[in-house]
Amino acid sequence: MRCLSSAIFILAALTWSAGLAQETRQSPHGKMSWNCLDCHNTESWDNFKPPLKFKHEETGFALVGQHTKAACGVCHRDLRFSYVGTACADCHIDVHRGQFGATCQNCHSPQNWQNRKDNFELHASRGFPLVGVHAISDCGACHIGQERNEFADVSPECQICHRSNFESSTNPNHSLAGFSSDCRQCHQPVAASWSVTSFKHIGAFALRGKHASTDCAVCHVTQYRGTSAECYGCHAQDFAATSDPAHATFGFPTNCEACHNDMGWETAQFDHIQVSEGFALNGAHGAITCVQCHVNNQLEGLPRECYGCHQDDYVATTDPSHSQNNFPQTCLTCHNENAWAPATFDHNLSQFPLTGAHVSVACNSCHAGGYQDTPTDCYTCHTNDFNSVADPNHVTNNFPHECAQCHTTTAWEPTTFNHSQTDFPLTGAHVSVTCNSCHAGGYQNTPTDCYACHRTDYESVSDPNHVQNNFDHNCTLCHSTSAWEPANFSHANTQFPLTGAHTSVSCISCHAGGYQDTPTDCYACHDDDYNSTADPNHAQNNFAHDCTRCHNTSAWQPSTFNHATTQFPLTGAHTTLSCVSCHAGGYDNTPTACYSCHQGDYDGASDPNHAQNNFDHDCTQCHNTTAWEPSTFNHANTQFPLTGAHVQLQCIECHANGYQIPFDCWSCHEADYHGAENHDSNNFPHDCTQCHNTTDWGSDLFNHANTQFPLTGAHISLQCIACHSTGYENIPIECYACHQGDYTGVDDPNHVTDNFSQICTQCHTTAAWIPATYDHNLSQFPLTGAHVGLLCAACHATGYDNTAGDCYSCHQSDYDGVADPNHIQNNFSHICTECHNTTAWSPSTFDHNQTQFPLTGAHVPLSCLSCHAGGYQNTPTDCYACHQADFEGVADPNHVQGNYSHLCTQCHTTNGWSPATFDHSATQFPLTGAHVNAPCLACHANGYENTPVECYACHQSDYDNAVPDHQAAGFPTTCQNCHNTGAWMPSTWDHDLLYFPIYSGRHQGRWTTCADCHVNPNDFSAFECILCHEHNQPDTDERHTGVPNYQYNSQACYACHPRGEAGDR
Repeated sequence: MRCLSSAIFILAALTWSAGLAQETRQSPHGKMSWNCLDCHNTESWDNFKPPLKFKHEETGFALVGQHTKAACGVCHRDLRFSYVGTACADCHIDVHRGQFGATCQNCHSPQNWQNRKDNFELHASRGFPLVGVHAISDCGACHIGQERNEFADVSPECQICHRSNFESSTNPNHSLAGFSSDCRQCHQPVAASWSVTSFKHIGAFALRGKHASTDCAVCHVTQYRGTSAECYGCHAQDFAATSDPAHATFGFPTNCEACHNDMGWETAQFDHIQVSEGFALNGAHGAITCVQCHVNNQLEGLPRECYGCHQDDYVATTDPSHSQNNFPQTCLTCHNENAWAPATFDHNLSQFPLTGAHVSVACNSCHAGGYQDTPTDCYTCHTNDFNSVADPNHVTNNFPHECAQCHTTTAWEPTTFNHSQTDFPLTGAHVSVTCNSCHAGGYQNTPTDCYACHRTDYESVSDPNHVQNNFDHNCTLCHSTSAWEPANFSHANTQFPLTGAHTSVSCISCHAGGYQDTPTDCYACHDDDYNSTADPNHAQNNFAHDCTRCHNTSAWQPSTFNHATTQFPLTGAHTTLSCVSCHAGGYDNTPTACYSCHQGDYDGASDPNHAQNNFDHDCTQCHNTTAWEPSTFNHANTQFPLTGAHVQLQCIECHANGYQIPFDCWSCHEADYHGAENHDSNNFPHDCTQCHNTTDWGSDLFNHANTQFPLTGAHISLQCIACHSTGYENIPIECYACHQGDYTGVDDPNHVTDNFSQICTQCHTTAAWIPATYDHNLSQFPLTGAHVGLLCAACHATGYDNTAGDCYSCHQSDYDGVADPNHIQNNFSHICTECHNTTAWSPSTFDHNQTQFPLTGAHVPLSCLSCHAGGYQNTPTDCYACHQADFEGVADPNHVQGNYSHLCTQCHTTNGWSPATFDHSATQFPLTGAHVNAPCLACHANGYENTPVECYACHQSDYDNAVPDHQAAGFPTTCQNCHNTGAWMPSTWDHDLLYFPIYSGRHQGRWTTCADCHVNPNDFSAFECILCHEHNQPDTDERHTGVPNYQYNSQACYACHPRGEAGDR
């Protein structure tokens, strides 16, 4: 049989080999393109020798885990290797009957079909993470009545499995208390047993302070139903039992938290300032009981000032007696709130601060008569001291009662009177004089002038004799306080300081008649010198008595008179003259005018004769001080400079009648004027310079171009008399003045009848009266179009003045006669230029683009009446006015129900009502991501007005149903923090920045899904560290020996390692 098989195999092989010689054979492995030698060799077709060159990963299905050990035939049951699927279900039977889908990899892996971690992940993704006791429970404990590994859906609600626990609980009794069946409110899946609860007493009554350690039954005496959240509800007995203060008696409010806190009933913090409106309990007030002030439990109407409570203390005080001494009742002046005694009255705050010996004096020494109105002056207490003083005797000397002038509070003696503080400071010899020397008559009104004490000294002086010389009584002028002699009178401080020879003169030389009213002018002493002077003789020459003009104090001679300092400095020939040459009549009031001395020269001049020619007496116009001759008169400096023919004239030719003459031409040239042709008859003006110059009378230079009327055109050839027939003065320059006859004589057009303007230049020129050249373009109505060829009368039938410039005035009949469209019925504007031009009335050329509503799109071909059925005035320009029916007729979307805006241009254009082109990018909410393709009603179900733009408004359901539970985790409703408009998932939450680094640090890449740590998908505030880290509590405990507050739970791990590093703490 074996031989037969071999024979058949050989025969088949030969047959196959023969076929290969004739044609290409198909590979038994199907459409594979690998080289056969990657797996086979030439020694034997079915003898595979490793290593194989074939790489399974190049097929798209890499062999990992248990797949690497499986024989090829386990999966490839056909030699056509590509005839096999790559999904798990293609090889593995689904014992879960399809309820988990075809994603086996969620629970299983190639490494191990039984992968507990994958089971945890699957459970977490199904909404029920395996944590706490659930993590170590047998699957069958929950998946009751199912086939092995079937794992059919089981409700994740706790009560499904834990109803018996709920009903059997007695402390507290869940059923009687009406507890919620949501076990997670108190029980945590991470707990090791049902009895470990973690109810969070949050919301209306969070447990803090002593409440946190109080047994539930203490407050929940009614099986948790109707428990009041008010303090008084539990603490009514504490309120009633409190006696200091008696809450009930005083009628305290029952809002206990105003004074008490949850740390203990006794640690009250009553704010006396707030309740009493400003009465703080300071010092001893803070330690007394309330009833000490609130006698008979009185709360209202108690006095706030100290005396109200401390009257007994005030009356009982004997040292000093407050009542007898009439002390004020403002206790705070001396007492404070710490204690009534000792008092701390500060005399320095009174009107009499205590200094010196007063500090140690007993109060009664000054206040023997009480404390009210105690005088503050020294004399009142020190009268005896004042009266008993003998040196000096204060009473006899009538000393003032202002003791402080001499005495201090240190002691009555020694005195410290400071004469420097008086009106008479002591200096010099006065310092050592006894008081009585000056104050023999007392101390009041003692004079301060020297003469009062030194009169005898004054009267006894003989050199000089003060009395006979009538010296001033102001002794300080010569004497000082150092001594009466020697005197130190300084003449420099008087009105006559001594200089020059005066310094060595004896006093009597000047003061022979005494010292009063001694004159200070030189002549008073030097009149003899003045009168005895012969050269020049001062008296005969009547010299001034002001000697300082010529003399100084050094000596009478030589004199120092300087003529340069007078009003007539000497220059030229004057410097060599003797004084008497000019001052023959004396020196006072000597005139300074040249003529006064040179009248003889003036009168003696013959060429020209000054007197006959009435020359000016101001000689300086022609002469100088160097010499009388030659003269230097310059006609150019006068009002009539000599030019032209005037330069060569003799003076007498113009000045025949003297030199006070006019300088206008006509005054000299009157004869020339009269002799000239036509000057008199033509009444020429006397202003010769208009036509003549100084060069030559005969050369007429008159230029009409320099006048207000330059000659042009036909005016140039006219004789002067043609215009100046009445003379040359006040000749009008307007055309009408000369051309009135031409104006009135015109028939075509008749200027008078047509009321033409009299401004001839509007139509005529100076070239000729005819032809006229009126340019209508220079008027307010330039002629264009058909107006150009019209006769003037066509528009100016009633004249040329005030001719209207608006079209309607002439074209009213055209306006009224138009039927299509009827201008009157349609109330068309009278501004014809809006539609017509001057070329022709028809066709019109109204340009709608120049209005406030340019025509675009579908508006262009519409007839005017489509929009202007009601006329053309005040036609609205907003779309809704015409398209209201379109607006209301739209069903998808319904504009009325959707409360769409009436501003149609937001969505529509003039091209057509449909399709609409609303650009959401121009709104406050541009559409991006998934929003772009969302239908309008997805967001605008309630209309389009006031649609909110925050994500949460539309995505509240996504937020409420999200995994993780956003509400339980306290996530904010600013969705954009984690999500974008591309899709709700995946989110981009920054876990590292906000909570715990998982994208960086040691935890980077060590997790796959959130459920790895957040084992409760409904509460992301719950997390587990121990699932991934140390699972052996004894080892972990040992490693944390000595670590304060160490606990074996995830919350403790996070507390010490907030960044996931061993050295965090």
